[in-house]
Amino acid sequence: MAGHYFEFQEVSKSFDDLDVLKRVSFFVDQGETAVILGRSGVGKSVSLKLLLGFLEPDEGRIIVAGEDVTGWTESQFAEIRRRVTMVFQSGALFDSLTIEQNVAFPLDGRGLSDEQIDARVNELLDMLEVREFADQLPGDLSTGTKRAVAIARALAEDPEAILFDEPTTMVDPLMAAYIGDLILRLKQKLQKTSIVVTHDTHLAKKLADRVIFLQEGRVAFFGTWEQFEASSDPFLRNFRLQDAIIPALDATA
Repeated sequence: MAGHYFEFQEVSKSFDDLDVLKRVSFFVDQGETAVILGRSGVGKSVSLKLLLGFLEPDEGRIIVAGEDVTGWTESQFAEIRRRVTMVFQSGALFDSLTIEQNVAFPLDGRGLSDEQIDARVNELLDMLEVREFADQLPGDLSTGTKRAVAIARALAEDPEAILFDEPTTMVDPLMAAYIGDLILRLKQKLQKTSIVVTHDTHLAKKLADRVIFLQEGRVAFFGTWEQFEASSDPFLRNFRLQDAIIPALDATA
């Protein structure tokens, strides 16, 4: 099992009488981008929260950064969350801080000089193509631009891995393609381990080294995108076809 950066081993999670995850197992190797696909309510976002200790599993074991974090305390997870950052669906930006200040926030108290912080923030604003918004507040930005800023902030401390929770939801197809291309360029340039939760098959095809398809709380498919596309399973075929009526937009074309 050497090389697995993330791993679920027979993980189950319930809320009251609702079984969200049922003995789920998968792994993501160092440097890979895995995409967790599935319809709403199948436990995709719950899986990310379990990885970072925001939720505890009812059963099973969870590996993060090669360490078994099952049963870890909040203080133990604090260190993991500096190595693994998450881009929340909402963006979770501070409304009262400018975009520049939001990106700089994780660097506060890390012993860096103002010049070092400014250099890192400027690098990220350029990388995510949001420098023009540096002095604006989050409330002035579109949903898609806020997502790009949230990714910049997640990269501030140079984490080993990044988790993306539905990065293209609630944006128009053109902006979804733009965000997908941004994440793809980051993947190619930074080669960080990442997990992307989405229901967007266009995004999955663009990013996935490995696909984890959840259905009714279980792993219905685990493999490469090519294997996912080739699967004759009726449910997987229907899921793939659901986006076929919307032409894939390629912002790099």
